[in-house]
Amino acid sequence: MKSDKVMLFFSPKAVAVIGANKESNKIGHVIFRNMLESFKGDVFPVNPSAAEILGKKSYKTVNEIPHKVDVAVIVVPASAVPKVMEQCGRKKVKGCVIISSGFAETGNDKLERRVAEIAREHKISVIGPNCLGVFDPYSGIDALFLSKYKMARPEKGNISFITQSGAVGASVLDWMAYEGLGFSKFISYGNAMDIGDADMLEFLGNDQNTKVIVMYLEGTKDGRKLMEVARHVSRKKPIIVMKSGRTCEGTRAAKSHTASLAGEDLVYDAAFRQSGMIRADTIVDAINYAKAFVGQVLPKGNRILVITNGGGFGVMATDAIIGNGLCMAELNKNNGLELASKLPPYAAVRNPLDLVGDADTRRYKHALDYAAKDRSVDAVLCMILLQTVNLDADVVEVITEFSNLNAKPIVVCALGGDYTKVNTRTLERAGIPCYKDPSTAARTLAVMSNYAGFRQKN
Repeated sequence: MKSDKVMLFFSPKAVAVIGANKESNKIGHVIFRNMLESFKGDVFPVNPSAAEILGKKSYKTVNEIPHKVDVAVIVVPASAVPKVMEQCGRKKVKGCVIISSGFAETGNDKLERRVAEIAREHKISVIGPNCLGVFDPYSGIDALFLSKYKMARPEKGNISFITQSGAVGASVLDWMAYEGLGFSKFISYGNAMDIGDADMLEFLGNDQNTKVIVMYLEGTKDGRKLMEVARHVSRKKPIIVMKSGRTCEGTRAAKSHTASLAGEDLVYDAAFRQSGMIRADTIVDAINYAKAFVGQVLPKGNRILVITNGGGFGVMATDAIIGNGLCMAELNKNNGLELASKLPPYAAVRNPLDLVGDADTRRYKHALDYAAKDRSVDAVLCMILLQTVNLDADVVEVITEFSNLNAKPIVVCALGGDYTKVNTRTLERAGIPCYKDPSTAARTLAVMSNYAGFRQKN
């Protein structure tokens, strides 16, 4: 396994950007600026045509740098990569991130094999080629070739993302930053010439800052190895995978995109289930699942209590829960009578628990206190219509208190405009996942319940 070699890309002391550029619209300039602004170690620009870049002395080759270099980020034309790799070998660089494209994904297998031979000869670990780069907010590594003003970077957090597609990765990073979701590690690996999906998965399985792993996969060069690693990692933390190339046309597109073999989709689907990987149909689903796993405990069963201040949403939630293979929790009779004594007579003390349209924060507090102590409730789907007159923003504190004090997961469903968005963002900062519709919330709870079952069996 090469998982130990993956670590060096996230813990270097010195990085060289080979192909750094003075012109702001060049990829080499963007990467060098990003590294210079965020990396806590030394960053050296390499460009034979520049004396200095962004106030830093530029070197003609990596061999001229008078310091040890741990990792090199290579941003030169594909034809120049072999020569640069030879220079890195003489410099005893341990790892290279090859951003450059124009290799096997375009049919140039011979050039990619040559680069691989040089890497093996000099014992250089390689991420890429044809990739977006790597990002780690903890160490400050930012070898992405996209400007920060166009693509925001998430703060420190516990979700890590492995992706074959740089475009998919960039969109996810930007969206997660906007939503306020924290990140641990990001790896775009492109053609996977050396370090592959299984190596990165094993590394993240042992990474203390990673609680959830999300993968975008078009295909794999060693499916057996990937599934063996996934089965081991899934026993410790959830792996959420988006697998494209479901159709014949998609398979052909994957081959030309990252030189990967998509394979039979049904085979992948079965392998994912056997290894404990959670398949997400869309990017949105993947992130919805990830934020729930990061912030909430796993349910001990599949019995769900719905709390709502809108009857229609309660009915929708019930359909979604049953439709996703979950059960509606049966209210304990004695506890239910106690709860009924604290609610108005027109409130429906059943499941869904309808606190009705004039519900205030105090009613939600009573309902959540009931959910906390009733052993027949494994998880809570809490609907909050913040548009109603009596429900104030302090309901956020009540929900957060329940989440912090109880060993039961809670997900929130709230649909609305700016006022709703402000309050749901506060909840999500506290680790409570919020969704716009009951079906998404129920689907997320079903995924959590199924994964909990896998963990119990394994």
